[in-house]
Amino acid sequence: MSRRELREQIFKLLFRVEFNKMEDMPEQEQLFFEDENAARDKDAVYVSEKFRKISDKLAEIDSQLNEKAEGWNTARMSKVDLTILRLAVFEICYDEDVPTGVAINEAVELAKKFGQDASSGFVNGILAKFA
Repeated sequence: MSRRELREQIFKLLFRVEFNKMEDMPEQEQLFFEDENAARDKDAVYVSEKFRKISDKLAEIDSQLNEKAEGWNTARMSKVDLTILRLAVFEICYDEDVPTGVAINEAVELAKKFGQDASSGFVNGILAKFA
């Protein structure tokens, strides 16, 4: 699986956080990987590990987003945009393997694919403040 495909899998799994309690996420993760379109084997391990690392930092990431997003807070953001931003902020601030420009570009591409018409501009604008 390509890095982009892996990132999309992480996004889809992370999106479930918005609809489930954190204590239910291990079951959600299992259900996610039972889906025939989900990652397999080593890719599944990568997706799971990165998802867990992001989950552990959600409070910090949301705090950073609330500081940088003038006029917005995480409670007002669309769930899709918020999930994309959480993934990208994690990659920018905590994942040394992902260059900042790549994290922003990939987040914008996810926003184009899964978000609303204005999502890519919104995501780009917020993430520019992290760069």
